[in-house]
Amino acid sequence: MVIRKALVSSIVALALAGCAGGYSDTNTATAEPVLSQVKLVTPPERDLSDLQVLFWNDEQRSARFRDMESWFAGHEVPAASATRSFAEGEPFSEGLQSELRAMMEETNTAGLMIVEDGAVRFEEYRLGLGPNDRWTSFSVAKSFTSTLLGAAVKDGFIESLDDPIIKYIPELKGSAYDPVTVRQIATMTSGVAWNEDYTDPNSDVAQMNRFVVEYGPDAIVAQMKTLEREAPPGEKWVYKTGETNLIGLLVENAVGMPLAEYAQTKIVEPAGFAGSMFWMTDPRGGNIGGCCLSLRLSEYARMGQFALEGGKGAVPDGWFDEAGDSLVDFGDSGFGYGYQWWTYPGNTFGAQGIFGQGITLVPDKGLVFAYIGNWSRASGGPEREKMFMTAMKVVAEAD
Repeated sequence: MVIRKALVSSIVALALAGCAGGYSDTNTATAEPVLSQVKLVTPPERDLSDLQVLFWNDEQRSARFRDMESWFAGHEVPAASATRSFAEGEPFSEGLQSELRAMMEETNTAGLMIVEDGAVRFEEYRLGLGPNDRWTSFSVAKSFTSTLLGAAVKDGFIESLDDPIIKYIPELKGSAYDPVTVRQIATMTSGVAWNEDYTDPNSDVAQMNRFVVEYGPDAIVAQMKTLEREAPPGEKWVYKTGETNLIGLLVENAVGMPLAEYAQTKIVEPAGFAGSMFWMTDPRGGNIGGCCLSLRLSEYARMGQFALEGGKGAVPDGWFDEAGDSLVDFGDSGFGYGYQWWTYPGNTFGAQGIFGQGITLVPDKGLVFAYIGNWSRASGGPEREKMFMTAMKVVAEAD
C-alpha cells in the first residue's frame, strides 16, 4: 500500500516514537526568525512496508540511516554562517586507538569522534561513511528539543518550567495532564501511564500510527488525552517519547515556528555546525520533538561542545548544569535522568538514540565522546555496555 506524503513521518511514530499535534491558535508569543533559510524536503511516496524502521535489516539500516531525507519528509537547515573548527589534538596511545577501533568493529559503529578541550584526539569512520556524510540520530533529538526548551525560557516565550503544560497546549485541558508542569514532562515524571514497548502491538507507541490515520495533524494530542494517571505528578519516572513530542509542540506553540527553524538560530549558528541538518516533520508540518535529526558526526561533537561551554548565551545560565544533572536517580546505580539527557556515574551525562548514536559528555575532563552506528538491536544491549565501558576508559586515560 502506498501512503500519502502527508503521513510519511507518521510511520516513524510506529517504529520510533512519533509525531506531535497541531499548533495551538493561542501562542504565547511569536519569535522572529533571524535566518529564514530552512527548506521543506519531501521524499517520493513509499510503500508502507519500506518505512518500518525497526524492522529494516542490517543492510537497509546501513544504507538508509545516512539518507533518511529520501524516506521521510523533513526540514533542511543550512550550515552555520561561521563554522566552529576543532583543533588537532594529541592522538591517544596506539594501544587505546587499537581498542577503540576494535570496539567500533565489534559494535558496528559507523563513526567515533572524541574531542578534549576543543581538540580532536580520535576520529574514525566505518561502513562506508565519511566526514561529510550525515547519520540519523533518533532519540538524540530529545536533547536538542530540551535545549530549545531552555532557549524558549531564555527568550521569555516560556515563563517558567513550573508552568502547567496546558498553558501552552490548551487542547490537553481535561486530561491527565491538567496538573502536570513543563518541568515534569522535561524529566518524564508526569505520572501519566505510557507503554513504550516496540514489540507490543497494543503499546502506546504502536498505537501512534492508528491515531495519525484517524486524527491526522491532531494525532498526538488526541492520543495523549486518552492516557490515564498512574502516579502523582513528579513521583514516578517512565520513559515516554510521546512526552518529548509534547515538549516539541509546546516550544513550537510558544515561539511560533517549527523546531528546526528555531534550532537554526539557537543551536546551529552558535554551535557553528559545518554541515546542514535534517529534522523530520509530522503531518501538521512541525518537527518531531522526540526523534529524527540527521547530522554529520562532527555536528554531534559540536553539539556536545556547545553544551559543555554552556550554550553560548542561547539558554539560561547554568542550563546544562541542571539539564545534565540527575534530577531523577535510578536507585543507587549512578545512572539517572535530567531534562531529556541521561546521566551516568562520575558527573557524566549524554544523549542516546536507538541502534547506536550518542553524545557522552564529561565536563570535568572537557571531553565529548560522539558516536553513530548501526547496532544489531535497537536498545543496544551488549553494544551499549561496550561503548560505555570504552568511553570510561578514555576518560581514565585522558589525563
